[in-house]
Order: sequence, then C-alpha cells, then structure tokens
Amino acid sequence: MTTSEREVVAALSQDIAQRIGEPRYRLWFAPHNTKFSWEEDQLVVGVPNHFFQEWLENKFAHAVVAAAELVFERPMRVRFSIDPQLFQAARQAQVGHCVKEPGSAPAAVASGQDAEATSPALPVQALRRVPPTPRNSRRWRSLAEFVVGACNRVAHAAALSVIESPEASVNPLVLHGSVGTGKTHLLEGIYASLRRERPDWRVCYTTSEDFTNRFVQAMRLGKLAGFRKHYRECDVLLIDDLQFLATKPATQEEFLHTLDFLLAHGRQLVAACDCHPRLTEEFAPELTDRLLGGAVWGLQPPDPETRLSILRSKAAGGESPLREDVLRLLADHLGGNVRELEAALHGLRHLARVTGRSIDLNLARETLANILRHATRTVQLPDVDRAVRQVLGLEAGALQAKQRSWAVSHPRMLAIFLARKHTRAAYSQIGRSFGGRNHSTAVAAERKVRQWLQDNGSLVFGDRNLSVRDAVDRVERELKR
Repeated sequence: MTTSEREVVAALSQDIAQRIGEPRYRLWFAPHNTKFSWEEDQLVVGVPNHFFQEWLENKFAHAVVAAAELVFERPMRVRFSIDPQLFQAARQAQVGHCVKEPGSAPAAVASGQDAEATSPALPVQALRRVPPTPRNSRRWRSLAEFVVGACNRVAHAAALSVIESPEASVNPLVLHGSVGTGKTHLLEGIYASLRRERPDWRVCYTTSEDFTNRFVQAMRLGKLAGFRKHYRECDVLLIDDLQFLATKPATQEEFLHTLDFLLAHGRQLVAACDCHPRLTEEFAPELTDRLLGGAVWGLQPPDPETRLSILRSKAAGGESPLREDVLRLLADHLGGNVRELEAALHGLRHLARVTGRSIDLNLARETLANILRHATRTVQLPDVDRAVRQVLGLEAGALQAKQRSWAVSHPRMLAIFLARKHTRAAYSQIGRSFGGRNHSTAVAAERKVRQWLQDNGSLVFGDRNLSVRDAVDRVERELKR
C-alpha cells in the first residue's frame, strides 16, 4: 500500500469512527475485520465472513457511503465483499491459541481462573519464548461464528448491545432456551469480544456449578470474603446453566447477594438457563424478581432456514465443500439442535473418508438413516394428554370429561392447541381424543388459544394464575422429556 493509499484509509477510518462512534468502529472495522480498496466510483469493504458482510451492510452502509463521498470528493458506491485473506486469518484465529503478552495484567477471568490476554501484535521473538498452549485449552467462540435466524435474532442483538454499549445495556440480561440453541455460544462471544474491546475490564465467565463448588469450598475453609471479592469485583459477570442453582437455596441466596452488589455498582450480569426464570419453580421469589427486572430473551430450536444456514457455516470449515442438495436434505430432516447438526456433518464426512466414497445424496441417505430415524421424537395424542395433566395438576381422564366448566374446558383447549401443533392428527381425531368434541369445536379451541397467546392472556388453573404463554412453555418442556 502506497503512502497516499494509507492516507485515504486513515481518512476513511477516522470519518467512519466519528459517525458511528469509536467503540463500535473498533469492534466492527478493526484492521483484522475489514480491508478497504477502491477503483473509480466504487469502494470495496473486505470482510472475513458472511456474518460481517450482512451486519456491516445493514447497520453501517450509510455511514460508509457518506465517509467515502467526503474523502473521495465524489459520489461513491460501496460494496461489502468477503476477502480471502481476512477469511483465512479468521479461520486460523479460531483454531489458534491465545498468547499472553509479557508484562500484561490479567483483565479477564474464566471459570474462576485468570485468563490469558490475546496479543495479536506480539513479536516473533516473544512468540518463540512462549511455551506451547496445552491442547485442552478452551477455544472461545466469537459472535462472528453465530448464525442468526428468526429463532435467535433478538437474543443475538441483546448480546451485541452488551459489547457495543455496555454502559447502556439492560441489566441483568437473561438468555434462555433448550439444549443446543446457542446460549453458551452467545456468552462466549460476549466474553471474547469484551476481552478484546475492554482490556482494562475484569470480565468473569463461570458456570453455576463452578459457582456452587467454590461457594461450598469457601464456607468449608472459612474463605467467604475471598470468594465474594472474586465475583463482586467483576465489571461483567457471565454465568451459564443458571438452572443448576434451582435446588440449592444457600447458593441461591449467595448468588442473589452477588447479583444485588453488581447491580448496585453498575456492573453487568448476563446469565443463561434452560428455561424462562418464571418457569423455574425452585428459584427463590427474590431471585426470580431480580432476574425479571432486566431483559429475558429466549432462543428457540433452529427453524429449517436457520438449520440450512448453520450447516452451510459448519460445512465451510471442512476440507471440501458439501453440495447444496446434501445440506438441504439434512436441514429438512434434522429438526434437532445445533449439536445434532454438527454430529450429522461429522458422521457423514467420516464415513466418506474411511470408505473412499464421495459425499452425495445416496451416501447421505445411507449413512444418516439412523440419525434421521431418531432425530425427532414423534409426539402422540396421549403424550399431550399426559403433559398437560402433569403441568396443570389434573387427574387422569380430566381432559376427556364432559363438563364445560372453565377448570376443565380451558386445559382441554390448551391440549387441543398443542396436539394440533405437535402431532399430525386431524382436527376430528383430536376432538374425539379430548372429550368427544367434533371438528369445528377443535378448530374453535385452537383459535381461542392463539388469541390468548396474541393478547398475552392469563388463566387460572386450580390455585395458580398462570399466563397462557408460560403454560404452553411448561407443557412443551414436559413433552421433550
């Protein structure tokens, strides 16, 4: 790059930073994330992957266009494109190891241990003096690797807000969802990004199990003061698997005091758990109240389009690309979580490698027949009946009773709605199964529950007042067991 080209890049960088803010510029337009090139009336912004391409284009295109027109003093078109060098560098960074720069102070803590600070500008001579990182060291996933879809878009945006504007972020932030929906990935992405963007901050990542073990050990050894200092001096505390605290009242109380201290001193807490805090009955009311005081966002299992995007992303990191028809076959038939999608890809590639066959639709159908057969558990009408009764505390046969009181009719409507959603049964079959109702009654019941959900309605079940959405969530969790 010539001197004049470097001056143009510097001017572009300065103007874009002024328009979007220095923290956001460092996060999204750092040299390892973007590369500027131009010809005539077009500026090309090179990026490392599709995520950056879509995000920068949607969020910052206007700022880049304005900066380009100001610097070049003429109308400019802007195009965001994946740059091969940035793509390869990002891949290498994902599999590489973190190296601690000599003399740097630890700014992040993971699982209770001082984490190594990444230093991309470390001299080669210094690298030679650093012993190899153990093979079992943890690789922190980045938000750039996270595949965004309708099932997780809001939770992903909330995670980005913690990184881009932590001072203005909602607090606490709770992410919930079933296994394999991306909660831990978002926590790791926040952790890795804050380590890079806020090197002077103390960022702590832990799990509820580790928090519990350390609390018990501190009580046993009489070192509670040190334990409390460790977690309460964090600028940001990220805690995974919060549901682990459900049956541990003493640890819950200690965590509640830690949460209160962090909130009172303006420190950020981000927690992940397998269900909405309101649905975890074993949580103390005070803890649930604090968690609901911020923002609670759910992550759903990936829909077909998101599954296809995930498979494309995972397949891009392999030794050879997979055909689109193979990926679509997996996306259409695997209705599970991200880990199941990864397992399918690994199994397919492994069999192709050991047999010497090419990966095509025939091999995919042949080798993944067992996975496809067991990927989705078939829900039957008796399963819905059992789950609704279990959640609402009803006796066997209650949903088939002829009585029309709301104590029975409302749960029956809920069962009809969920049966229509989770089974392949026709309205007439569902109606007969739940009280001998006809087709039109089953249709009306489904519409009624949809209206309740749309209106955020609540119902009285026995001595409990429960929102319809919470009731549906609880029954669906029961169906998955």
